Amino acid sequence: MPIAKITGPGLTSIAILVALLWTCVIGERLLAGRAYADTVETVRAMLQLRRRALEQPAAAPAPHRQKATRIHVG
Repeated sequence: MPIAKITGPGLTSIAILVALLWTCVIGERLLAGRAYADTVETVRAMLQLRRRALEQPAAAPAPHRQKATRIHVG
């Protein structure tokens, strides 16, 4: 003699909740994977920018101009 019996609506609600739970688990894994891929892409872009900055020569210094000396007679 069973102590409790699962009714049709109860079994349906359990099935829906389990499907919802698996949807959330799969969605979370997809989001975490995409976040990891974005992080790797960002780090690679930063390293590439750093390499470019090291490869480019610095700007040439401006030529030194001596100020004209003014002679006052007086």
